[in-house]
This record gives sequence, C-alpha cells and structure tokens, in this order.
Amino acid sequence: MTQLPEKKRFTISWLEKRRGLNSEERKSRFKMRKIVDDHAVFFRALGAFIKKGNRAVFIIGNHDLELHWPGVQRDVLKALQLDVEHEALVRFNNWFYLSNGDTLVEHGNQHDSHSNCQNPINPKIRGLRKERIRLPFGCHANRCMLNGMGYFNPHSDRSYIMTASQYLKFMVGHVARKEPLLLWTWFWGALMTLVATLKEGVMLDVKDPYRVEDQVEEIAAKANATPRMVRELKEIHIPPAFMDPLGVARELWLDRAFIIMGCFAAGFWALSVLNIVWHVSYWWIWLLGFLFLVPFFLFYFRSIKSKIIVDVKYYEKAVKFGARITRTKRVVYGHTHEFAHANFDGVEYLNSGTWSPAFDDVECTKPSCGKTFVWIRPSEDKKDERVANVYEWKSGDMNLLC
Repeated sequence: MTQLPEKKRFTISWLEKRRGLNSEERKSRFKMRKIVDDHAVFFRALGAFIKKGNRAVFIIGNHDLELHWPGVQRDVLKALQLDVEHEALVRFNNWFYLSNGDTLVEHGNQHDSHSNCQNPINPKIRGLRKERIRLPFGCHANRCMLNGMGYFNPHSDRSYIMTASQYLKFMVGHVARKEPLLLWTWFWGALMTLVATLKEGVMLDVKDPYRVEDQVEEIAAKANATPRMVRELKEIHIPPAFMDPLGVARELWLDRAFIIMGCFAAGFWALSVLNIVWHVSYWWIWLLGFLFLVPFFLFYFRSIKSKIIVDVKYYEKAVKFGARITRTKRVVYGHTHEFAHANFDGVEYLNSGTWSPAFDDVECTKPSCGKTFVWIRPSEDKKDERVANVYEWKSGDMNLLC
C-alpha cells in the first residue's frame, strides 16, 4: 500500500497579506489547500497524467466558483507539481469547453436558475469593503441552511425534496425524537438564505469596461471557441433565482411557514376581540386551524412543484441551442447528479452523473447512484469520428451503462 505524505498545515504568508490580497481570496485559497491535503492521491495521479503530455481542463461550476480567483488556480497548479511547460496543458474555463470540435462540455449549472453564475464573464461583486465571488441561491442554501440540518444530504436532492406526507413521516420518525430544534434551524437558515440570495443578486459586477472584449477573447481561446460563441452561449443562460423572490421562498418552504403563522395570528386576533364580549378558550385557534386550514394547505402543497428535481427533457432546449451555436453534435453536462444518455433531434446528450456520496434514505443505507462518468473515444468503425457512452466505475472495472 502506498504511504500517503504527511499532511502539511497551509497558511497565508505575511508576504501575501502585504501584497494586499483580497480577504475572500485568501479564505478560498485556504479552503483549496485543505482540499489538496485531503485528496493527495488524486492530485498526484492527475499531475502524473498531465506530465505524460495530456491536457486537464477544469470547467467551473456552481460548487467550485472560487476557482475564478487567480490565487486558487495557482494553488491547484502547485498541488499538481508541474513545471512551466506542463502548466500550459492545464486550463481553467469559465463555464464551457469545446472538445475536438464535436462536443460541447459544460457543468450544466448555467441552465439551472437555482445554481447558475449570474455573470460567468465577470463573476465578482463588490461588497462594502471587499470583492467576492457572487454565489447562487443553491450555494447560500447549502451554507446557511442545509449544513446545519444533519439529516439532509446536500449531495442528494431526494433527501430534502419530499411530499407533504413524506415530510410528516420524517418529522415524526426522526426530528421529533432526536432533534426537536431542527425546525428552528431550518426556519432561521431559510430566512438567511433568502436575504443573502436577494442581497447578492442586486449587487453590481466588478468589471473593467476597457477589458470586456479581451475577457471574451480569452474565454474563447481557452474553450477552443470564437468570441461570438461566448456571447451567444451566455445569452441562452436561464435567469438567476433572485429575480423570482416568491419562487425562492417556495423552494425554502418559507411561504408555507408565513401563511401558517399569518393564519394563526389572525385567529388569535379574532378570538382576542371576541373575548371582549364573550369568553372563548384560545384552544379553539388550534381546532379551527386544523379543520379549516388543513384542506387548503393540502391543495396548496399539491399545486407547487419544486424546480430542483428535473427530468432529462428539461435540458433539451439548452442542449439544442448549445449544439447549434458551437456547431457540435454532442453535449455533455453534469450538475444534476443523474446520469443520462439521450438524443434530442440529432443532438447527442450525455450526463456524467456523480461520484458524490448520495443516498435515498436518511440512514444512508441505500446509495442513489453509482460512480458514473462519460468516456468519449475514437470510433472503431469510422476513423474520423468519436463515440461517447456513460460508464460506471465499480471495483476497478468499467461497466457500460448507456
């Protein structure tokens, strides 16, 4: 067994502080170095792969937006232990990459209003005293809410997107007996998520108007595309979630909470007025609320469908537009954590799935998916063409899935 190197403690040097590095960039670099520490085998293997003359392309998605910081990119290159010649084989792409002229590769978050980068050309915003990377609604939900709710797995949408009956069963079976304050954690975290999403959504981008065209050309060069493709691909991105505050509140279940609190407040006020002339027990609030509000809530719950869990057809329009703009015949996404292989009117669509520890149950005993990936390789039949399939990595072997 290969012995792993002893972990080193990374710190931001005094010289880096004197250079005036942004405090948010320093925090992101510290996190990146912790990731390097915990995944030494991966970075060592990737570095060896690149040293053989292979190219590595990092396509920035919603989970790694901090890769936009130049300092974080330098730390990744340092972890790969490459010389200057081999560093040129590593690219950090803002959101897409064209592979061999026939495949458009994206993370896929730009077509999800809950997780997209509002402006992937200029992702930074300026706060009161410092610059930072603008985060989407989904990132704020994970940081402010889901991280404090241990029963919910942020890697699996199924663990927190449930029906009303499933939520009731979950509350009785787990929360009421083991973590009764989880409701407060959810409510306060949801409020902070809503505030942070709306606050960052309206902040102005940090950009230099004299370098806009230079930035577009740089993005195009790294992606093997043209500046026109960059502009057109940006135009098909879905609007961010902050433009629909009510939709954000619905995803967080805050609308239900406010309706319930409003109804009970109105009932309390009505009984208080009634008690002036006729004494009525306040327990009637609970009884009347149960009798009259439950049917309404059941109807309301059924009328709302979460936008987090989507099927394969959800990306059909984006796939067709992307293939047409880039003149490719194949589009590869990830993001949804659900592997797929479909055909949309002649455009091949593949989703690489995920290697995240996702489970379908709270006890984490039922894995929701395997470790899947997309492999594009030369065709055995046609010399100048490539074929693509989704595979599962299992016990050191590759199994063809679709």
